[in-house]
Formats: sequence, C-alpha cells, structure tokens
Amino acid sequence: MRMYHIIERKKLGEELSAEEIRFFIKGYVTGEIPDYQISALLMAICFQGMTPEETVNLTLAMADSGEKADLSTIPGIKVDKHSTGGVGDKTTLVVAPIVASQGVPVAKMSGRGLGHTGGTIDKLMSIPGMQTSISREHFLEIVRKVGLSIISQSGNLVPADKKLYALRDVTATVDSIPLIASSIMSKKIASGADCILLDVKTGSGAFMKTVSDSLKLAQTMVTIGEKVGRKTVALVTDMDQPLGRTIGNSLEVTEACRTLQGKGPVDLTELCTELAAGMLFLAEKGKMESCRAMAKSSISSGSAFAKLKEMVKAQGGDPSVLDDPQKFEQPKEKCNVTAPTSGYLYAVDAEQCGIASMELGAGRKTKDDAIDYAAGITLFKKKGDFVRAGETLAVFASSSDELCKTARKTFLNAIKIREKKPACHPLILARVSKKGVQRFQT
Repeated sequence: MRMYHIIERKKLGEELSAEEIRFFIKGYVTGEIPDYQISALLMAICFQGMTPEETVNLTLAMADSGEKADLSTIPGIKVDKHSTGGVGDKTTLVVAPIVASQGVPVAKMSGRGLGHTGGTIDKLMSIPGMQTSISREHFLEIVRKVGLSIISQSGNLVPADKKLYALRDVTATVDSIPLIASSIMSKKIASGADCILLDVKTGSGAFMKTVSDSLKLAQTMVTIGEKVGRKTVALVTDMDQPLGRTIGNSLEVTEACRTLQGKGPVDLTELCTELAAGMLFLAEKGKMESCRAMAKSSISSGSAFAKLKEMVKAQGGDPSVLDDPQKFEQPKEKCNVTAPTSGYLYAVDAEQCGIASMELGAGRKTKDDAIDYAAGITLFKKKGDFVRAGETLAVFASSSDELCKTARKTFLNAIKIREKKPACHPLILARVSKKGVQRFQT
C-alpha cells in the first residue's frame, strides 16, 4: 500500500477503504508518512469530502491511535458532554455537578482554551490549589467516591488528532466537516463514555457560523456515535453573543456557582438545564420532562452546588472560594466601557468579545501563552437591551490600563446600537438524534 495512491484516489473523489485509512493514520503517528503527504490528503478531503462510512472509519482509526480510558470500574451508565467551543461557555461547570448530584457518574476530560474560546480546564485552574493533571487511577477513584471529576486530557489520548489538528491549522484545512467530526468524536470515543451529548454552537462566536453548517456537523457526529455503539444526541445552540454575562476564567467560575445557586443569568440557566436533562435522559433516568424537573431540583435543593464543591476539594482545590469570590485572585485594574450612543443593543459579536477578553489576558494567542485568571469581561447589557449614551455596557478586569485600552477598541467594534430592537431568536435551535432533526422556532 502506497500513500501516493491513497492521495490520488481521494483527489479523484474515490472512497477510501478502512484499511487505507488505518494505514495513513498509523503511518503519520509513527512518523513513517511525512507532513507533506498528509497535507495533500487533507486538502483532497476538504475538496472531495468523505462518505459517512469513511468518516466513521477515520474516527475509529484516530481513536485507536493511542490510549483509551477504561471506565468499567465506575458503576452505572457514563455520559460525556462536549461543546464545540464558544465565548462565556461555562456550561460544564454547571451541568456536570447537576448530573452527578442525580446519581449519574461524570468522568470528564476537558481541554484548555486557545484563541477567542475559553477552556474548562483554565476555568478550573483559577481555583486556588485545584489539580487537573492527576493520575488515571486517582481520577477514577474520585469519580467512584464523589461521582464527578474533570481533568485535563491525557498526553497520549488520540495522538493522531493532536498531529492532524496542528497540521490542519497551518494548511487551511480546518473547515472540513468530516475532519472536524472525526477530531471531536475520536476523543469522545477514546474517553470511554457510554453515551455522548453534544452542544454544537452556531453564530459569530462559533466555529460554524451558519445553522445549516452546524446541523450538518451535528448530524455527522450523531451518525458516527450511533454507528460505533454510543447513544448520541446533539443540540444546536446559539453563539451569536456571549453566553451568560461573564467572559474570563475566575469570572466564569463565579457565574457558574451563582447559576448552581439559582441566581444565574436566564440564558445560561436555560441551556444548562436542557443539557443536564439531555444527559440524564441518555443515562435512562426518565423522559425528558422528568429529567428537566430533576435538573431544576438539583439547583433548588443545593445538591448540585454541593457536588461541585465536593469535586473541587477532592482535586486539591479550595472550595471556600466558590462561596466567596473575593478569595479568587483579584485584577490589578478595572475599567468601565460605556455606550457611545443611545438605542437598542442590536448585536454583540461573540467572537470579537472573546478576542477582547484574550487581549485583557484571559486567553491565549498560542498554546504556550500564560493567562491571567483574574482577567475578563462582565457584561451589563445583552442583545435587545435599550442603552443610553454613557451607560455602562461592560466592566473590564486586567493587569494594566494599557491592555484595557486595547481591548476596549475591539469590544466596541463588536457592539452595534440601533434605533430598532433586534428580532429575538431561541437559544436552542435544534435537537439532532438518530431519529432525525427537530427544529425549534426561529
């Protein structure tokens, strides 16, 4: 078997066999196949696409390229949740404790943030003493004891994806649905859960900017999950504006805690309730309506918030900061950003808001950048609100006034204020399962 012929076949739009796919994945991971040949193949895939069968085979080959998590020592149905990335998306910090408090174990491996999107691990690392790089044995022990643990991804989990993604990032081959779907689902399969709930973001702050592309990605991932025996459901959710009212690591942890105490913003609470209900449904805890009621009761009873504190303590963190946000590292500078004119907040571009937060120090431009856990943005106004000239739109937190000035320009470019009030769109746009697509009113 020769890599040259595999490239040529895909260039001509032919379907690659499972053996051919495993050959090039194994060869790339071991270093036997060079970057330039894989780059050529990735570009051919971008132009020609892949059949559902090819995409499944690619996903499985990637999942088999390294370690796999064995969750068999954890009793019960294990459900994993994945978001395709957004701005202000702290849903894991809310959803996982809700689900765990209802007796469904959550053994989750998450990533760090890069660019305008935040990472769950960075948020957790803002908690003093919190450990997210722990041994697999300790991870499983915490899940068995507490019912919940969130750690950083293993260094040898799906090495094929790490190599392929780095190459795609520099060869303009990121925006291919088969490649995106196989990247996400290979990690989910290798993580060992029985069921998978996907939160596919759409809009200005998402990777997929249109609902149609987001639906295609959701359908592709659900198909992969079901074909490999993992019950999989996806929600397509709005990311045209930041989720909740905070962007930045310790700020988002604080907002997640408020949400678990029943004091969170409406949009974040709504989405987290639906995601938690979806996970409980996959874990066979009941019909969706009863699972929504269970999620709400975990918040109202305080059991979900208690579960988060229990996990933090088990992983070496100081749970007292969750009750008292002043114990978090505090920013050196704070500054108000005010409305330049009066009118309705017509648009709040999520991607630009995420970039502004990164400029304040809350995110990374490269994977090796250090981040400021105290930096970020607190939003005082959301899309559709009426604002008056000079009224506070947001408060910035950073280490210097200079960073605030830079971020202010980016943030104000994200804002559109008009006389007309914008149309209201639902937060949850569609639900995708093996039964098909359920579209909600737009």
